[in-house]
Amino acid sequence: MGTDAVIEQMSHLKLIVLASDASPKTIDKIEKKAYFYGVPIIKIFTTPELSHAIGKTNQKMVGLIDEGFVKKINELLTEERIGENNES
Repeated sequence: MGTDAVIEQMSHLKLIVLASDASPKTIDKIEKKAYFYGVPIIKIFTTPELSHAIGKTNQKMVGLIDEGFVKKINELLTEERIGENNES
């Protein structure tokens, strides 16, 4: 899902995964729209990492609409953060 598709579907999205190395213009545009619609954004993957994860090339973002999938992603990220904190 590219920038235009994410913006077009913004009112339906539950989460946006945005590549941390996307252009400042793209990040700003998506952040403003997401703020307006109340859609959370995570920026923890680079473009190659995100692209590999979803099996596409040069993917800067993906918009998610499935609440169960978003919930699981949030759980995994929380577990990862807790694990990192316990290692310190």
